[in-house]
Amino acid sequence: MKKNYLFVCLIFFSVLFSAAHAQTQFELEGVVVPRTIEFQGNKLLLNGFGIRTKLFMDVYVQALYLSKLTDNPEEIMESDTEMAIRIQVTSSLVTSKKLTKSLNKGMTNSVGEEELKKYQKQMDMLISLLGKEDTKNDDAFNLIYNSNDKSIWIYKNDRLEGKIPGFDFKKVFFGNWLSNKPVDEKLKQNLLGKFE
Repeated sequence: MKKNYLFVCLIFFSVLFSAAHAQTQFELEGVVVPRTIEFQGNKLLLNGFGIRTKLFMDVYVQALYLSKLTDNPEEIMESDTEMAIRIQVTSSLVTSKKLTKSLNKGMTNSVGEEELKKYQKQMDMLISLLGKEDTKNDDAFNLIYNSNDKSIWIYKNDRLEGKIPGFDFKKVFFGNWLSNKPVDEKLKQNLLGKFE
């Protein structure tokens, strides 16, 4: 009898473990959020995800991927390890110009206008790369920091648009969402894996 009970328990926990690890993606507002993304042969893990809302409208779904999961924003910004931001546009009101303007404003809030001037070259590159073609609803961006060449690789709909150099710029860039003055506090908490 005791052996049968142990066997049933073993089967039960095996099923639970398999079900928990079988989910390879999540869905939020109709957007599929993968649990992992591949980059240069490495697997980046989903740390958190949420919706960017502006003027009571959902504008994009965003996810943060890390080499090692953490809920410490300073650790993420200071880390020289591979990490990624994934943005999928969910509103037809989002354009390349509005997206880059929003990123510029967020980074200005994060580090201040004077500090951001140090990164004008990188900001110009970001605007150029995001604006090669107009952004439309359902466009997806993977903005991946590569620790090997110390640059952010910009992908639009899985196509590499270019690279922006600089580890210090990477810290400012990720500070847009993770600094003490993030563009959206609720989104920051969601990216850190904290949900209400």
